[in-house]
Amino acid sequence: MVDSVHEQLLASHEEFRRLAQEHTQYSLRLNSLSDKTYLSEDEKVEEVRLKKLKLRLKDQMQTIEQEFKRGQTQVA
Repeated sequence: MVDSVHEQLLASHEEFRRLAQEHTQYSLRLNSLSDKTYLSEDEKVEEVRLKKLKLRLKDQMQTIEQEFKRGQTQVA
């Protein structure tokens, strides 16, 4: 059910879609940083910042999913 809620929100909820796109961008950048053998000090700071931003986005997306699920159970 979680995947279907996620998919429904991606298709119909503009803010959720934007958050998911940003989350993906941060993941891609973090992956590129993790591929490096050594990180500069600036890259280390960026890595920490991106991890925090990514977590915040995930929390916002989960909040939207929970609100969506509550709305569905109230209708049912």
